Amino acid sequence: DSQESLPSTAIVLENVQDTVKYCILVMMIENIFGLSEGDGDFSMEMIPEIHAAVVTFTGNIAAGEFAEKLNQNQRVKRQNITARCLEITKSVRAENIPPNTPSDYITVYFENKKNGGAQVVNVQQLPDEDAAIITFSDHKGNA
Repeated sequence: DSQESLPSTAIVLENVQDTVKYCILVMMIENIFGLSEGDGDFSMEMIPEIHAAVVTFTGNIAAGEFAEKLNQNQRVKRQNITARCLEITKSVRAENIPPNTPSDYITVYFENKKNGGAQVVNVQQLPDEDAAIITFSDHKGNA
């Protein structure tokens, strides 16, 4: 297995309570690191179901150093938020899939060049959630 070691371009913020607003997290990141969401230095997605947020960097930023510095920040510590690098994965969750969509259709959709063109090795449908977990043969397929 010659899995190359790729630097992470994203971090996950954990223990983000419902009282912590999106704009507050963005401003904390901007203040601590001198980055700007408005200038496209990073983007952030809140995941309230698991009390988390994912910050994705667009530039050549060392996510590991970012997470370490964020974990040392007193304001972040007071909020009980922790940061870590987001692992590279071969799977993605697709949502809003119409009921009774055949798994072959989902496979062909994601293998189409317009939609990434990556080889799909498994589709796990979650019909109660109108979603599916798609697993690719390579981590680059989920980009």
